Amino acid sequence: AQVLESGGGSVQAGGSLRLSCKASTFYQSTVCWGWFRQAPGKGREGVASIDDDGLTTYADSVKGRFTISRDMDENTLYLQMNSLKPEDTGMYYCAADDYFCPAGLDQKYNYWGQGTQVTVSS
Repeated sequence: AQVLESGGGSVQAGGSLRLSCKASTFYQSTVCWGWFRQAPGKGREGVASIDDDGLTTYADSVKGRFTISRDMDENTLYLQMNSLKPEDTGMYYCAADDYFCPAGLDQKYNYWGQGTQVTVSS
């Protein structure tokens, strides 16, 4: 499968953005998804994930502000980001797997997008 992110951009602190991630196709019916981000000079970190049963996991830094959701019929993942902070700035990546579902915010996904940039100014 190929995954493609969209929806990034520049916003002032306190603003909102909605990221989308469209997958071309999956070979299995079990699909797990995740959002990850990488700030300049830092390693990639988990932001949120959703498993095949709809169970969600969030990084402590985004709890209460970000919401992960999916449209299974459209093979699309979303990340609604509210109350954005400058520290949310980074490249956001979508990941998916239709064979093995990584636990929590583990990054062991088979399919990764190219990323979409999110910039939050103070």
